This record gives sequence, C-alpha cells and structure tokens, in this order.
Amino acid sequence: MRKVGIAGIGIVAALSLSLAACSSDATDGDDTSSASPSASQSAQAEPVTITYSNFISNGGNEDNLTAIIDAFQAEHPNITVEVSTLPYGDYFTALQTDLAGGTEADLFDIEYANYSTYQSSGVLAPLEGVDTSVYKPDVAAGYQTDGTQYALPSSFSTVVLYFNQDLFDAAGLDYPTSDWTWADEKAAAEALTDSSAGVWGDYQPISYYEFYKALAQAGGDFLNADGTAAAFNSPEGTAAANWLVEKSGTVMPTAEQGAGTPDFDTGLWADGNLAMWHSGIWMFGAAADSDFAWDIAVEPGDTQNASAVFSNAVGVSANTDNLEAAEMFAEFLTSSQTMVDIRLDSGWELPAISDQAQLSTYLDQTDPANRQAVFDSLDAIAWPPIIGDGQAEMQDMISEQLTEAAAGRITVEEALTNAESAVNDLLG
Repeated sequence: MRKVGIAGIGIVAALSLSLAACSSDATDGDDTSSASPSASQSAQAEPVTITYSNFISNGGNEDNLTAIIDAFQAEHPNITVEVSTLPYGDYFTALQTDLAGGTEADLFDIEYANYSTYQSSGVLAPLEGVDTSVYKPDVAAGYQTDGTQYALPSSFSTVVLYFNQDLFDAAGLDYPTSDWTWADEKAAAEALTDSSAGVWGDYQPISYYEFYKALAQAGGDFLNADGTAAAFNSPEGTAAANWLVEKSGTVMPTAEQGAGTPDFDTGLWADGNLAMWHSGIWMFGAAADSDFAWDIAVEPGDTQNASAVFSNAVGVSANTDNLEAAEMFAEFLTSSQTMVDIRLDSGWELPAISDQAQLSTYLDQTDPANRQAVFDSLDAIAWPPIIGDGQAEMQDMISEQLTEAAAGRITVEEALTNAESAVNDLLG
C-alpha cells in the first residue's frame, strides 16, 4: 500500500482481467509450531529458485527488502529468491499481462482491492501450509475465501481520530477514548468549535471512503448478502450520511470555506485550529511537527466500532512448481521477526502481526503516544466494498451525492436514492 493508496484502490479495482483459470495442489505443512514462521514447514531439500514480483519496496525500500531476503536465504540456503520491483503505477498492468500469459512470478504483491478478482480467477494458490494465527485475525480474513487463505497480509494502514490535546485542555474536556461514540464526538466538537476565531471541532471528509466506514459503524451494509444490489439506502445509511453532512458548516468548514480542497485539513491541523481530525496513520510524520500536544484514538462508532484499513498482501501463483518454498518465503516476508524489525526501524509501513511483543519498538514511540490505537483499530475492520469494473464510478457517485446533500441542494434521502439507483445500474 502506498500513501496514495486511497485514491489508487478504485483505479486498480477497475482493471478488467481476462485470466485463464489455473490450479495447483497445495502441500500440507506440519502442525508443529516455532518462533520462526517458516519452521512450521518441512525444510527445502533440493535447491530451488523462486521469483517474487513486488511494488511494496519501490521508492526507497529496495535495500530493506534485500535485507529480508538475505536473512531468509541464510536460514534456507537451498532456496534462492529472485526479485522484480516495479513502481506502483506500472505494477498491476504488468501483473495483468504476466497472469494472462502464464509468466507470472512464483509470488506477487496484491492489494485488498483486487484480491477478490484474482482469487475468483483462479490465479492464487490456496495457502494450506501456513500458520495464519500469527496475523491479526480480521486482516488475515480479508484474504480468505470460504475459510481458505489465498494471500498473506504484508502491511496495513488505518484511519484513526487525531485530537489536539491543547484545545481539549483549554476547554476542560476529556480526551477521546476507544469507548467514545458518535454522540461523544459530536458533543466535544460542538463545545470546541469557535468558527468566528477560525477554530473547528471536527474534520471528516464527505466522501465514499468515509461513508462506507460510517455505514459500518452504524451497523449497516453497503451491499446485500450476495453483492448483487446496493443495501445502503437504509436507516443505517441515513444515519451515516447525516453523521457526515451535518458536520459541514456546524463543526467543520463548508466546501465554500475550503473543505475538500487539497491539504486544507492538514493546514487547519498544522495551524492548531482543528480539534479532531479523521485521517490515516500515514500523517504521523507531518503531525509530529505540530507546535501543540496531540494524540490519537480509535475512531468512535455509533452502534459499533469499525475502522478503515488499507492493506497489501503477497499471494502465491497457482502455477508455481515450488509451492512449499514459495509459502515459506511468503510467511517469512510477512511475519518473521527479521521483517518486523526492519519495517519498524525504517518506518516502512506496519506488519499485520498479532504478537504485540514483536511491536514494542513501535509502540514505545511517542508522537503519538497512544500507538496502541493503531493496532486496536484492527479489531473491527470496515473493508471497502469492491464491485469490479464500476468501482471508480461508484466511488465518485457516492461522494458527489453526499457533497450535494452537504451543500443543501438535495436531501440526504434523495442523495441515497440517487446513489442506490446508480450503483444498482453498475451492478447490472
């Protein structure tokens, strides 16, 4: 995943794949456990070379990936890993071409947004010889189909609630906690807003990405059970839409005042004029330069918590002749202590592992102090709905209708009805 992954998800998911279905027999691993994930599988007896195609290391982490591979090869001298690295913008087109031609690497990177397309096309081998208990359960489940693991999560980013402690202290308010609900956030936002002084209590973009998450927080579903029709035009959908649009002009600026323009929210935050901010953990670096005290919390929910998560994973080709070796490397790449240490030391995104002890060097850092909230947010995930070729159009339609409602040009009910009709047309 990249910092631009939020915009990229729709683009990637919209790629039309015409892939020949393929299959491979999985090799069962032993049930023995070990601190080293690859030790759960039998040792590779004969020398083999496996190939790995990736985008995750492009742009500055190539040496970090090399260090992980060197450590793996030191533990498994009979396995050689050959790597191909492409920029994110080129990667999926190249992968599509390789898959169509049957020339794909033994392992390759994917995103959650395109997992279902690849899995249903039969290009991913079932990973029956891996120990999935080492991953955060909800993240690992994002790459499962009918209870079978088809890819292993390599990294993730979440959206959290940032808050300006100085503004809360000045108002005599308690800081947000993981127990907060929408009602708590709304009450604090109203108390902290002083629009005449340019101080706003809250900022949450009015967009598709915030709507599907708020819908989950309200207990609703975006699509029906079989994914054939929109289900968000519901009481829960109305609650979610109102949660977003009613902030505009009350506790957050309107579009006319600049909301929604590039870097507007980051500017408000940097100036100390924003009390609460719904944003991703990729903003930690920028927020660290703030001239005020701040921290984060898991985003409040309505009837339940639900956090937006963006994730990368590594899959094994169903065409591979080296399934066992590929599985062993996939496990090492996504859950080994070596990988964890390298990622945390270099600031190269976060591994989706379940062992908190492995993450101590990250959790002990400050700015923000409550880094535990990043991993707590994985306990209740709101995955983005994926519909295939019409993904980008769907996202734009939801955002446009909610923006119209926020501007008062249509009602929330009209916005949801219009969006429902458009999404159902896309679903055919």
